[in-house]
Amino acid sequence: MAALKGELEAAGVRVTVAACDAADREALAALLAQHPVDAVVHAAGTAEAGMIAETSLGDFAATVAAKALGALHLHELLGERELDAFVLFSSISGVWGGGGQAAYSAANAFLDGLARHRRDRGLTATAVAWGPWADGGMVADTGDEERLRRRGLMTLRPDRAIAALHGALSGADGTVTVADVDWARFVVPFTVSRPSALLGDLPEVRDALAERRPAGRSAEPSALGEKLATLSEDERRRLLVDTVCAHAASVLGHSGATAVEPDLAFRDLGFDSLTAVELRNLLTADTGLTLPATLVFDHPTPEAVARHLGSQLAGGQGPDEVSVFGELDRLEAVIGTAATAEETVRSGVRRRLQELLTLMNTAGEQHTGVADAQRQLQDATVDDIFDLIDQDLENS
Repeated sequence: MAALKGELEAAGVRVTVAACDAADREALAALLAQHPVDAVVHAAGTAEAGMIAETSLGDFAATVAAKALGALHLHELLGERELDAFVLFSSISGVWGGGGQAAYSAANAFLDGLARHRRDRGLTATAVAWGPWADGGMVADTGDEERLRRRGLMTLRPDRAIAALHGALSGADGTVTVADVDWARFVVPFTVSRPSALLGDLPEVRDALAERRPAGRSAEPSALGEKLATLSEDERRRLLVDTVCAHAASVLGHSGATAVEPDLAFRDLGFDSLTAVELRNLLTADTGLTLPATLVFDHPTPEAVARHLGSQLAGGQGPDEVSVFGELDRLEAVIGTAATAEETVRSGVRRRLQELLTLMNTAGEQHTGVADAQRQLQDATVDDIFDLIDQDLENS
């Protein structure tokens, strides 16, 4: 801070450095009374990682206060005053969301809305939704630069960011998004479970998705397929499970396949949309199969994926039950919306779920009964079979 202050003063700028919590309305009012301003750049923020269900009200409020409450106080305290600029540093997390950034995303979306509100009232405002910056800032603090790069989000050099800020302030838009995005890397995981109405019409996104659209199955047999053809059924199953676990360990950054349990759900192993696509790509390269980006969601464990691959390599369709878990995951996500519904709706949901559970248990008992009967029939002697026929004739 001292170096920046000295640099500005050397350029002839009068600089006052004052500490103030912008979320404290009284303190901020006192500061503005002591130092009247004709332009505002609100760049405060904090990003505590956390999913919405795991974030307490206190943590949520603390994250929102730094950005949203401070901006709101500046807006209200400056009132109708004519300003040269009212700049809000927002984030791409408020535009298209950010994993594990529930409160931070909400706070930044509020800033975009506040800029629109001021514009509608004839007041100056520009909200810039920034991608990650290089050479400092939140990304440097959290050490996330490499993780973001793998997702297709490059860090912005400060000189390019400042040039983009100048362009945003010179333009007529109230909200602007500035980010360096490798769309080919970013958009496929982002749209793995559903298309994006927000990004789908961008020319770069259309091109990236068109390039990733799967071609037909390769006519050339894969090395894995050739090896499987020489093995017994049990050996094929073990090799496929080992292959899936090895690739899963690789994309998760583990040193070996033993770190991945074959019967553990990918979600519990730490998979997200990006690693799901990376695993799909590795398995596609190994097998020559056309595999969907939703592979690990449709077949939610390494063993389930291995069964699916074995079936596809054999030219058939995998058993229907392996995709049931994917449907259950979707049901779990939807069911959360019933928590805030009226009691009559919640009661209806509970009744349907109980009926499904009863159906599942009944089907299992019936399956067990049929299997027992089949085993008894296989073990029966000729006399046992004739006795069974006689009993059936007597009862008819």
